[in-house]
Amino acid sequence: MARTGPKNTALRVLVWLGVILAVLTAVLAGGTMAGQASWAPKLALDLEGGTQMILAPKVEGGGSDINEEQLNQAVAIIRQRVNGSGVTEAEISTQSGRNVVVSLPGTPSKETRALIQASADMNFRPVIQAGPGAAVPAESRTPDDKLPQPTAAPANSSDENWITPEVYKQFEALDCDNPSQDKQERSDPAKPLVTCEPASANSPAIKYILGPVEVKGSNIKASSFQLQAGAQGAVTNEWAVNIQFDDQGTAKFKDVTERLYQFYTAGGGQGGSDPKAQFAIVLDDQVISAPRSLAVITDGRPQITGGFTEQSAKALSDQLRFGALPISFEIQSEQQISATLGGEQLRMGMLAGLIGLLLVVVYSLFQYRALGFVTVASLVVAGALTYLAIAILGWTENYRLSLAGVAGIIVAIGQTADSFIVYFERIRDELREGRGLVSAVENGWKRAKRTVLASKAVNLLAALVLYFVAVGNVRGFAFTLGLTAIADLIVVFMFTHPTLQLLARTKFFGEGHKFSGLDPKRLGAVPLYRGAGRIRTPEDKPAVVRAKNTGAAAEAERRMTIAERRLAERQEQEKQGQLAGSSKSASKEGK
Repeated sequence: MARTGPKNTALRVLVWLGVILAVLTAVLAGGTMAGQASWAPKLALDLEGGTQMILAPKVEGGGSDINEEQLNQAVAIIRQRVNGSGVTEAEISTQSGRNVVVSLPGTPSKETRALIQASADMNFRPVIQAGPGAAVPAESRTPDDKLPQPTAAPANSSDENWITPEVYKQFEALDCDNPSQDKQERSDPAKPLVTCEPASANSPAIKYILGPVEVKGSNIKASSFQLQAGAQGAVTNEWAVNIQFDDQGTAKFKDVTERLYQFYTAGGGQGGSDPKAQFAIVLDDQVISAPRSLAVITDGRPQITGGFTEQSAKALSDQLRFGALPISFEIQSEQQISATLGGEQLRMGMLAGLIGLLLVVVYSLFQYRALGFVTVASLVVAGALTYLAIAILGWTENYRLSLAGVAGIIVAIGQTADSFIVYFERIRDELREGRGLVSAVENGWKRAKRTVLASKAVNLLAALVLYFVAVGNVRGFAFTLGLTAIADLIVVFMFTHPTLQLLARTKFFGEGHKFSGLDPKRLGAVPLYRGAGRIRTPEDKPAVVRAKNTGAAAEAERRMTIAERRLAERQEQEKQGQLAGSSKSASKEGK
C-alpha cells in the first residue's frame, strides 16, 4: 500500500491550485470569446465615466408634494436597484430637494433603465379573464345588448360581477401588441384593471381583466431565484423564482390561494386552464407575471415556475425585491459624463501599488534571502487569483473597480506579506530550538496556521462591516479588501506551505545554506543531539562559534513568549537536576 507523506500531499495541493487557476482562466477566456466578458476588469464611474440621468418624480394621484423622507427612501431603493446585481459604484443623489440624479458607469442597458424608472405600484391581483393581446376588430366586438351584465355585488376579487359593460369594452379594445398606443393612468386598487402582459421570447402578449388588489408589493419580505428541485429532491435545469411574504402578506396570500386552488381543481387539475386560477403580479399597472396557483400556500413562501431562463428569473426576482419605491420617476434628461478622476489617477494608484510591492520584495529578500523568493512567488499567485476573480465578477455580477477598490488591493499587499512573515518566523523559531528543517516546517505551520486564520478572520470581519454599513466607494474598498483576504488564505494554504514542504527536502534549504535564510548558525540554533546518545549543550560549542552566535541567541530568547520562556526554564532546571543526580552516582561509584 502506497504511503502518503507530506511531500506527496504538498504536490497534490499544488496541482489542485493549478487546476483552480486553469479553470478560472478558462472561464474568463470562454466569456471573452463569446463576447460577454473581457480580460480587463470593468472600471467604475470615477475611472471610466458613464451616463448621468436626472429623474423627475411622479406622485400618485397627480399631486406634487414630495417630502424629504420620501425622496431619501427613493434614493435608497434606487441605489439597491442599481447595485442589486453587483458593486457597480453608481452614484445616486438628490438635486434641489426635488429630483434624483443617477450616474452609472458605462452605458446602462434597457433593462437597467426600466428598473430605475419602475414605480412603487406593485401589487397582486387575481385574474378574472384573459385573452390574446391583439385588439378585437371593431366589426367583431360584442354588441351592447350582449355585453356582460353584473347580476349581484361581487363576492370576492375573483368574482365575474366585476366585469361591467365598460370594463369589457375596454378589454376588447385594448391592443397589447402596440402598448405605446395605450397610455394608462394609475389604477384604483379597489377596482378592476384591464391591462397587458407584454410579449416575451417564450409567449405572445396577453391581456387581462384583473380583480381588485388583494396583496400589496410592500408585503414582500424577500425574493430570490434558483434552479428548481424535482419531485425526488434532485436539482433540475429549470429556473424558479421564490417569494417570501411578511406575516400580513402570508395570511392574505393563504386566503387567496385557497380560492384560486378551487378554480384550478374545478378546471381539471393538471389540465385545468381556468384563468381565474391565476394570480397576476402587477408593476406600474402592467402584468409582469401571472402564475397559476397549484396549491394552497400557507407559509407565505410561494415559488413561481414555468419556462424561466436564468436571466428572466433574475429579472423577475429583482422586480419583486425592489418593487416598493414610494414614488415613481421619469427620465427628465440623460447625458454622457467623463470620468470624475480619469486615467491619470488610475496610473498613479497603480504606481503606488507597484512601489509598495517593490518595497515588500526588497524587504523579503533582505530579511529572508532565498526564502524571500517564496514570498514573491506567493504574491504573484495571490495577484493572479485576485485579478481573475475581479474580471469574472465584472462579467457575471457587474462588479466595477474604482480607485477605492485599487486602494483596497494595495493595502492587501502588506496584509498578505504579513501572513508569510508569521509563518517564516515560526519556522525560524523551530530551527533555533534545534529541530531539522523538515520538522521545523511542519511544527512551525501548526503554530502559524492559527495566527494566520485569526488575522484573516479580523480582516474579513472588518470588510463585511464596511461593506454592509457603508455606501458608494467605501463598499468597493471593503469588497476588494475581503476578496484579497480570501485569496491570501488560499495562497498560504495551497501554495506557500506546500512549497516550503518541498523546499525543506532540497539540499540548498535542507542543509541550511548561508543564503537560504534558514542557516541554523546565523539563527543561533543549538543541535539537540551530538551523537552516540550524548546531549550537546551550548558550552560544548567552540568559543568562536559561541561568540558569533551570542547576538542571535539573545534575539531568539527575546522572541520567546512568556509560556515558552517558562517552559525553557523548567527544562533547564530538570536538566540541572539530572546532571546533579548523575554526579552523585558517579561519586558513590568512585568510593
